[in-house]
Amino acid sequence: MRFRSFIIAYALVLAILLFADRRPSSVPQDRYSHVVDLTDGQRSSNPGGRTRIVAPGALIPGTWAAGQIPSERLIAPLIVMDVKAGPSGDSQISLDDIAAWETQHGMIPQGAVVAIRCSAAPAGSSQNDGWQANDARTAFPVEREAARFLMEARYAIGFAAETPLSLASDRTLARQLALHGVYVVEGAAGFHFLPATGSLIIVAPAKVASAKDKTAGEAPVRVLAMVR
Repeated sequence: MRFRSFIIAYALVLAILLFADRRPSSVPQDRYSHVVDLTDGQRSSNPGGRTRIVAPGALIPGTWAAGQIPSERLIAPLIVMDVKAGPSGDSQISLDDIAAWETQHGMIPQGAVVAIRCSAAPAGSSQNDGWQANDARTAFPVEREAARFLMEARYAIGFAAETPLSLASDRTLARQLALHGVYVVEGAAGFHFLPATGSLIIVAPAKVASAKDKTAGEAPVRVLAMVR
């Protein structure tokens, strides 16, 4: 009798364990805590706002235009690097800076967008203004060899800066960007709200209205960052 009771109890425990194992697991919580809008639509002479995407097609005709960039390249891991900018805003990220960043934060994730944040804005400008408070263009904020390393060794798919950029000043770099299918977001804002790593960027070019717009190399964009 006791043996039969033991068998019944054992069977009940086993059934409960099997039932518990088959219960659907709880839905994991979203690992992103909030969203930061990196779009700057103020203080601009550009229609549609200051934040724009420069597609490979703006650098080499025949490569992707703004409206042709594959959608999977417009959502990517986002990392932020700081550069100390002087009054002329001509400081650049170097290979040594990348090595120091990876020593502190770990290897840059593959397929990321690299945002360059000004760590010391010129006197008289606000923190949201990036390097300059107007639309004057500055040099690309990453040295040529450093940019090549990010594209070829870390497979970076884009760069983002707080100021309009003059890509024509280095045609070799511009060609490398285009041939790697890399786009540039310029005139963004709010980088000081972002951690160095762990965020996700969403770049949404403006909807094109005509066939001519589809082949444009530059376009206004809405840029959002999902932050942990």
